[in-house]
Amino acid sequence: MSHEKLFLALLRASAAYAEASRVEFAKLDLTEGQPKVLYTLRRANGIVQKELAEVCKVRQSTLTVLLTKMEKQGYIYKESCYVSGRKHAYQIYLTDEGWKKAEELEVVVEDLEKQGFAGFSEEEKKNLLILLTRVEENMYN
Repeated sequence: MSHEKLFLALLRASAAYAEASRVEFAKLDLTEGQPKVLYTLRRANGIVQKELAEVCKVRQSTLTVLLTKMEKQGYIYKESCYVSGRKHAYQIYLTDEGWKKAEELEVVVEDLEKQGFAGFSEEEKKNLLILLTRVEENMYN
């Protein structure tokens, strides 16, 4: 089905991708927000909690709840640190179990990419990601 409005195209594509993701992430015993955190930490292990919230586009309070659960599950640990102005903060790291879970997640993410991009050329994939980035940037301006 072709869409004539951006909001419908994005909402429907997002809903379809979210549902497929939810099913696969549940198989890994991950809650809705955990995949973003694991994926980010796999690339930026030791990131400061405030920066992690910004990268994941979640509120600090939401991230605190996520991290508390992930710490109990044995996926992450926190180390106290000081940031500019001698403010107290936490750096977030993956545990060995967290690294294993992040690697499992990576396989799922790649499978979802293949499913979502089925029938797309490499140029179409690249262009779609560029265009979606532009939409995101426009919405934050």
